[in-house]
Amino acid sequence: MDSSAPHRLPQLAKVFFKLGAIGFGGPAAHIAMMEDEVVHRHKWLTREQFLDLVGATNLIPGPNSTEMAIHVGYIYAGWLGLIVAGICFIGPAVVITGAFAWAYVVYGQLPQVAPLLYGIKPAVIAIILGAIWKLGKTAVKSRKLLLIAVAVVVALFLGLNEVIALLLGGLLGMLWLRLAENGTGTGFNGWLIGFSFHPLLSQLSTASPLASPSAPTLWQLGLFFLKVGSVLFGSGYVLIAFLEEGLVGQGWLTQQQLLDAIAIGQFTPGPVSSTATFIGYVIAGWPGAVVATLGIFLPSFFFVAALNPLIPRLRASPWASAFLDAVNVSAIALMAAVTVQLARGTLIVSTGTQLNIDWPALLIAVIAAVAAIRFRLSAVWLVLAGAVMGWLVNFIF
Repeated sequence: MDSSAPHRLPQLAKVFFKLGAIGFGGPAAHIAMMEDEVVHRHKWLTREQFLDLVGATNLIPGPNSTEMAIHVGYIYAGWLGLIVAGICFIGPAVVITGAFAWAYVVYGQLPQVAPLLYGIKPAVIAIILGAIWKLGKTAVKSRKLLLIAVAVVVALFLGLNEVIALLLGGLLGMLWLRLAENGTGTGFNGWLIGFSFHPLLSQLSTASPLASPSAPTLWQLGLFFLKVGSVLFGSGYVLIAFLEEGLVGQGWLTQQQLLDAIAIGQFTPGPVSSTATFIGYVIAGWPGAVVATLGIFLPSFFFVAALNPLIPRLRASPWASAFLDAVNVSAIALMAAVTVQLARGTLIVSTGTQLNIDWPALLIAVIAAVAAIRFRLSAVWLVLAGAVMGWLVNFIF
């Protein structure tokens, strides 16, 4: 069947518009939801194909979950699918963020959605755990791959940059797996686990700020976000660093406006990079929102179009296939590390010098985890149920 058949486009649009509208929790949660939809429910990809895309996407710049949507669209429905899936996934977040930006400029404050977020956050943790469980069973094909994943987790908690950890996991894992197959891997185990990651490797170059006055032109604003979209690796925290240096540092945005923009990115669904829409509107109105949004997302379409045809060829090569296997388990390790950080921020509260467990949030997370892993409940219902439970907790207490 022709993969670009027009009748596939409405299916893609429906799935990714839904994911964009309920995709709370950042890239790890989005990828978990995509796995449930495209592998388990619709069977557009095998779990192995999906894992290959996860590993490959983590190695190129740009918002990971957006690039996953574009990858799936390209595989399922060709070039039109690439465009439809990407736009439908990004669209809801951009529209919602743009509406919030308009209200923020007009009324000077953010909407009060804390009670809903209180329940959504632990539900999202459960969704990610469900994906880690399912993808991990496929990715961890041997004890060696499990040890690679453990080594990557340790490196991440020691402060190594996510992309560097992923690359090292892939490269060292490739060498270990191939040397072991050839019978020359003796002694490599200890070297892999004991590898000392040099602190300098955790530093990535950042986009150099543009030399311009405090009121940027649309061209300058669009160019700034195009540069960010072209070189942005890692988590949302890396994006914040780019925005702090390139916007606040030049006087384009105040510190408070940046904090408010970050807050908007946290409690709206879809890719966190839609924060660019909010910032663009605050700086230059609707034209600014448009150029900022295009700038930060456009590179992802080109990166995926260039990378996707190469993935099957990589699988055909023994060395490249070993690299992909190692990168895949490293990507699962990255998801696990992100989940631990999210759980620590969501399920543990600080009261003075003490740290206490937030029992209602923990209960929501446990219920959602059982529903996700044991009963395979859709992420849509988990997010909605989490929001309702969060509202009830706020109402009762």
